[in-house]
Amino acid sequence: MRLRCRPARCAGMPSSVIRHHAYDAARQVLDVTFVTGRRYLYHDVPPDTAIGLGAASSKGRYFNARIRDVFAFTEVA
Repeated sequence: MRLRCRPARCAGMPSSVIRHHAYDAARQVLDVTFVTGRRYLYHDVPPDTAIGLGAASSKGRYFNARIRDVFAFTEVA
């Protein structure tokens, strides 16, 4: 199952940090594209964490507290 969330579809206010994100539940990979255009894949992210990002009123604050520096990642060129 793949969940995709773009700013127009996200709950809460649009993010000034995250342009959009998608989650692949089968692989537990969170795909995040920042407003800078840089894109990263975060590995072994549990579904509740990915859902929490989509529901957060502040995507940047949630990302910094619960995802950044917590999960291994790779940058997508």
